[in-house]
Amino acid sequence: MKKHKLEIIGLSYSQTQSGAYALVLGEEDGKRRLPIIIGSFEAQAIAIELEKMKPSRPLTHDLFKTFADSFNITIKEVIIYNLVEGIFFAKLICDREGKEVEIDARTSDSIALAIRFSCPIYTYEFILSAAGIILDESEEIESVIEKGIVEEFEESEEDEVPGESDDLSNVSVKKLDEFLKQAISDEAYEDASRIKKEIDKRKKK
Repeated sequence: MKKHKLEIIGLSYSQTQSGAYALVLGEEDGKRRLPIIIGSFEAQAIAIELEKMKPSRPLTHDLFKTFADSFNITIKEVIIYNLVEGIFFAKLICDREGKEVEIDARTSDSIALAIRFSCPIYTYEFILSAAGIILDESEEIESVIEKGIVEEFEESEEDEVPGESDDLSNVSVKKLDEFLKQAISDEAYEDASRIKKEIDKRKKK
């Protein structure tokens, strides 16, 4: 299957989702743009590397790069290989001493690493056909938000994870399981721990 090389066109704050950003990729040999909604942490990781800024302490993606370098692991390329129900799927094509390994990863993390490893980003025609858009020369990057961005995550349709002051006693176990997965995905481990304790307490009854 033919791969299309992508380049990073820009990063813009999303007006449709609080705390989210629109990462816009464009095909190298065409005019189609692939907009992806990502979280603020991943946007920061991408922006810092694009701007060649040095954080006071290594970010998670910087740590991964240092770890990989220490063990002679390189990322040869990143491939956005599927699109299912509005979710992009990506993988890292890694090499260690001539042995190639594929690692599944979130698209935003994959791109943050691709920048650090200076490796190419690819996708397939069916993904560009399904989610790609063409901007007029007069249009700004921000306008892709109004053209139906395909999201990497679906926070807008989910209930917000309960905070520390919220009562969990009237929440169903099924909903608690959903909140737990969301908290882990958001790396809100304190909330996840509290929700897990409530689930365990229900199971003991």
